Amino acid sequence: LFQNRPNYRPLDTTIHNYHHWTYVSFFNNYYKDLGVMGTALNSIFPNVPAGIGASSGFQAYEPYFATEEPHYFDTKSPFTRMFVVWGGLGRAKTRVEFSRNINPRWNIGFDYRPILVDKQIQSTGKGDRQTVSHYYDFYTTYKTKNERYFALVNYRRIRHRVSETGGVSVLPNDPYTKLFEVNASPNLTKAKTEEYRRNIHFFHQYKLANPIQIYHIADFTKQDNVFTDYPTQETRYKFDHNEPVSKDTTFDKTIFTTMQQEVGVKGNAAKLFYSAYVKLRTFSYYNMYLVDSIVSPVPKSGVERYVGGQISLKLDSLSEISGSAEYLLGGYYRIEGQIQTPWIEGYFKNSYSKPGFMQMLYRGAHDFWNNPFVGTNSTQAQAFLKLNTSAVQVKAGGTFTLLNNYIYFKEVIPADTVNGQKVLPYQSAGNQSVISPEVRASFRFLRHVYFRPQAIYSVFLVNDDNALRIPQLFINSQLTFESNLFKNHIQVQTGVELHWKSAYTATGYDPVIQTFYVQDKTVSPVFPLVDVFFVGKMRRARFFVTFHNLLMTFTNPPYGYVPTPGYPGQRNTIDFGFDFLLFD
Repeated sequence: LFQNRPNYRPLDTTIHNYHHWTYVSFFNNYYKDLGVMGTALNSIFPNVPAGIGASSGFQAYEPYFATEEPHYFDTKSPFTRMFVVWGGLGRAKTRVEFSRNINPRWNIGFDYRPILVDKQIQSTGKGDRQTVSHYYDFYTTYKTKNERYFALVNYRRIRHRVSETGGVSVLPNDPYTKLFEVNASPNLTKAKTEEYRRNIHFFHQYKLANPIQIYHIADFTKQDNVFTDYPTQETRYKFDHNEPVSKDTTFDKTIFTTMQQEVGVKGNAAKLFYSAYVKLRTFSYYNMYLVDSIVSPVPKSGVERYVGGQISLKLDSLSEISGSAEYLLGGYYRIEGQIQTPWIEGYFKNSYSKPGFMQMLYRGAHDFWNNPFVGTNSTQAQAFLKLNTSAVQVKAGGTFTLLNNYIYFKEVIPADTVNGQKVLPYQSAGNQSVISPEVRASFRFLRHVYFRPQAIYSVFLVNDDNALRIPQLFINSQLTFESNLFKNHIQVQTGVELHWKSAYTATGYDPVIQTFYVQDKTVSPVFPLVDVFFVGKMRRARFFVTFHNLLMTFTNPPYGYVPTPGYPGQRNTIDFGFDFLLFD
């Protein structure tokens, strides 16, 4: 819509990987969680920050909100899509979409997505929830008869609540024996975390001519992060520090709000699209225990001023070159470039961004720090050569990442001598540089059988302070049978898929601050995660059945994969899901 391209396309009814309903599988296993659907997420590989300005610093639950931005419709009749998953062991996810036109120029719609997941450790029965998440949005679009003016408005909201286990209580010097026992004991029994996000988005434009449109974008956001607990009732979890802010009850809360206004010009000239803008962004960070006597390393509220733009050249229907740049007064910037052709694809990203507020200044019942961190510099380049034939598709290339002034959390052993804290934020004085060659392929044989392997081999060129933790070898693969059966009445995809990564000291998780941290005590062992699945499509309905974690069925005593130290991965179970479309 922003680039003025005709983007009407058929509804997405593909069955390829339709069974990837959890967020870890949806992201191709590039993220890890705490072993249970709906828990905190962390990227396996380093990423370039999405923004360069002030941020809250809390990111563990961001994907549950960021992936739900609504799709917009221009529909000639009411449209409804319902997607329902009944996962084994009390795991469930639903998505309801509705859209309709009031008249040919005005559309309204909404989306609703709940996630309800029962506890996998020491559950008292059905409905004893570990995760309760409710997301919804409302949106509308409007255009005038001559289509010179176009407006889009949406309101998005999520409240994501998780009962934190703090991991499983294990034997000293034996981090795996008790992880998968039926009567495994969680370290935390009363702790809960909660993230609330709200965004109001308004976009409108007026077309003076095809080469020139004037536009305005406004965003109003709010993010609340809360941790609650009753420390005196926790017998297994050892809080390393206690601030004089609470006694029997822990209630830590931070609030981060922004208001952003962007005004610019854009347009199309033949195959070229361009835009240029100025942006004003106000922000405010609030922590309930930060009293006036605590001097902040940076202002907790302020105004940011940006200039930027983008350009895109569409060479033909399959080839495009694009780039964008943004500058924030004060020296912060972001530059991106991308190329997409039938034989090569890649991107380049470089940014100098502000640290998150939580990493610089935070105070809760069990944590306190005040750090004058400077901005972080991130560079990432990716390139692939492609071979496409009717039976073979191969993409070979890799990713190069370079970080400077990288900010991370680290477990300190022995504990910090000042106040006894074990998990603290640090800023590396050196560099982190990693190169990751990668191969992705798809081979078709026997007409309907496909083998799709992917392998990433990561090598550290520099890893100062040992600040990054990445598995050396990362593998996804899938063997499937795909065809139309019963005189083309049903389309099927069935097979087996594998995810495997080499052993490494994966990041741990601190539920008190909802943050993953570098640790050296525990190695996440090798364990092949194998799923068997069947996906089908009949007319407007799709469905899937998945047997998750097949190999755990044959381990005795029970043993499985460990995505995060101290947290057992999802046990073997059967998931079933379906969706259907309703429209004339």
